[in-house]
Parts: sequence; structure tokens; C-alpha cells
Amino acid sequence: MSGIILTQNQTFIIGPIAQILGYIMEGIFFCLDKIGIPNTGLAIILFTIVINLLMMPLTIKQQKFSKLSAKMNPELQAIQARYKNKKDNESMMKMNAETQAVYAKYGVSPTGSCLQLLIQMPILFALYRVIYAMPAYVGKIKEAFFPLVDKLMVQTGSSDFIQTFKDAAMFARQFASEQFVGGNTEYIQNTFIDVLNRASTAEWLSISEKFPSLSADVDSTVAILEKYNNFLGLNIGNSPSYIVHEALDSGAYLMVVAALAVPVLSALTQWINTKLMPQAESNNNQDNPMASSMKTMNVMMPIMSAVFCYSFPAGMGIYWIAGSVVRSIQQVIINKHIDKMDLEEVIKQNVEKSKKKMEKRGVSAKMLNDYATMNTKSIASKANTVSAMTQEEKDEAVRKSTEYYNKNAKQGSIASKANMVKQYNEKNNRK
Repeated sequence: MSGIILTQNQTFIIGPIAQILGYIMEGIFFCLDKIGIPNTGLAIILFTIVINLLMMPLTIKQQKFSKLSAKMNPELQAIQARYKNKKDNESMMKMNAETQAVYAKYGVSPTGSCLQLLIQMPILFALYRVIYAMPAYVGKIKEAFFPLVDKLMVQTGSSDFIQTFKDAAMFARQFASEQFVGGNTEYIQNTFIDVLNRASTAEWLSISEKFPSLSADVDSTVAILEKYNNFLGLNIGNSPSYIVHEALDSGAYLMVVAALAVPVLSALTQWINTKLMPQAESNNNQDNPMASSMKTMNVMMPIMSAVFCYSFPAGMGIYWIAGSVVRSIQQVIINKHIDKMDLEEVIKQNVEKSKKKMEKRGVSAKMLNDYATMNTKSIASKANTVSAMTQEEKDEAVRKSTEYYNKNAKQGSIASKANMVKQYNEKNNRK
């Protein structure tokens, strides 16, 4: 079928990424269909594996940064402890200078992992969109809703009726849009499919009861979708909560176990995944807010995963389980790779890269070397000299540093901060 654009996500950045990922999903489903197993659950698993493999270089970079962060943390925490409860401007400047010195020493940026996260976040949001609205991205799945949708659209009261479905409120804006009210056929088709794609078995049956003339078309559509959505005996278009309720009413207790396995496995695999992730090293995590927050998140994420997977369609749960399993396997491989690395060599390479980048910004190699190798003790010693200066001398030093920094580097950049430290060191060395 053509014309599936309107149900695709149109959000800035996420929309185009979702469209690219949609091509991958459609390719996977096309291949499965050609070999006779057009299964949504299997497509989701393969899709998850492909996406995680494509993102593996970013994951490795992020893990390297985590490893270096664990090595830096004791030094950074020592600086934070030294200036604890000191909020005056002079102390804050000294703490910032010492912190920047540690980062320069290891050749990394304070925002080292931010780029990887910024790249990964829209991809993750786009992934959810593709999996949650597969008919919008996989033409073969969309075809299953026809000719039912065309016949349902012309039934009197059909629009009002499907808006009573549980998840129809998510598409209230589409029903109220000018294109829907104005009779744009393609737009109306897509809106109906959006709602029907999230319809439960009971809601599908209610269509036949409301419009008896469509019973044969409903049965045909449901049969195709069940063929696509049947994964290990579960209809992954339904949520585990719905499956449990339906199974208890019919006495199919084995189905209850199968349905509950989805949120339980989701929580378990998520927990295993967090345990395999590099843990921050700290002598006293109680005094480290970041480590404490991470510990709380590691406990809460598996629980939240179980709650969401119980309420969402089982297909989302399969995606979360597959994602956690793939990431766990990746993490074992990455951990072995990182454990074999010569960390000192990595630090040396990072320092060299940092030097080249900052030299392009007008910062000399000698100054970078001094900046990277100076330790917190030397900074603190020079800071004592500042304390002995008169207020007029301090004001003059700040003025000269500001002029130097504005002249040689962009305001707010790392290079500008390095220039300030250089100016500060030069002044004290002359004394």
C-alpha cells in the first residue's frame, strides 16, 4: 500500500530517524515474509539486534569514558571535598581550575559522554515509535487492514464508535484535524489504522457486533494480524494485563504464566544489564550523590520496566527483553575488550588529541603540557599566594586575565579557561 506517511512520526529530528529505522524494519519483515515466516515478534528481535550492532561504536566510546571517569573520580571527589561549603568566588574559581586540570591530565572533556547520549536519545525515541506504530512503517502490515478500513470508514457512526476504544484518546487531534473533518481519504484511513492497530481482541469483536455486515472482513483482518502477531502462543498486539484477564476468564492458566513471563523477563534482563554496566568506584558512595542516584536508578528501572510491560502491548515487552539481552551480550564483550586495554596508553592518546584540538584554538603546546600535568597541590600552593594579594592587586589580575582570555579564545570555551590559568600561573611565577 502507498501513502503511509501521515501515521509516521513528524517530530523534528525524531521523525526522519524513525523513517530511516522504518526502512530497516520493513526490510527485515520483507525478508521474513519471503522465507514464509512474516512474524512481528521475530522482526522486532532481529531489528533490535541490527540497531544495537549499528550503535556499538558509540557504546564502546561511552564505556571507555566511564572507565576513565572511574579512574578520575577519586581525584575529583578530593577536590570537591576540599572546597565543600566554600561558596565564595575565589574558592569556586580555584575549584574549577583544579577540576579542569584533572580533566586535562586524563585528556578528556567534562562532557565526554554527552555527544554519545545526544546521538542515542533520538534514536531510542525513534525506535519506540517504529515498534509502537509498525503499520506506519511496514507496508505489508498496513495492507492487512484493507479492505476492512475502507468499508468501515463509510459506515454511519464508525468514527464515533472507534473513538470509544481504550487507546483512541491518543489520536484525538487527528480526529479533530481539518484533514479528517474535511474528508481527506488517505488521512482518515491512517487515523483508523492507528486506532485499530492498538485495538484489543474484545474491541475487534465489538466491531462485528456494531456492524454485522463487516463480520467477514473483521475475521479476515484479525486472522492475518494474529498470524503476524502470534509469538510463542501470545498475541503480542495485546497487553499482558489483557491476556491475563482473558485467560483467567477462560481458565487457560498456562496463558497466564506465559503473559506474566513478559514483564518478569523484562525486569530480570534489565537488572542483569545494569549489573554488567561499569560501576562508579568510590570509597564512600553515601557522600557521592551521583553514585547514590545511579544505585537508585538501577533498582527502579527493572521495576518500572515490569510495570510498563504489563500494561503495554506484549510486542513492546519483547523489544525491551531483546534489547536487554543484546546489550548484556555486548556489555560482556565490551568489558573484556576494555579490560585488555592499556589505560595509560588510552590516557596518553586522549591527551594528544586534546592538545591538537586546543592548539587549533590558539593555545600553545607548552601551556597545555603545564595545564595537563599540574596537580591539585601545586594549584593550592599558588592559590595561597592569591590570598596574600591586596584587593587592588586581585582586581588588576582579573582585569588582565579577562583581556588575555577575550583576545585569544572564544568566551566560555575550554581554551579560554586554559588561557586564564596560564595568565594566572605566569603572574605568580614572576612573583
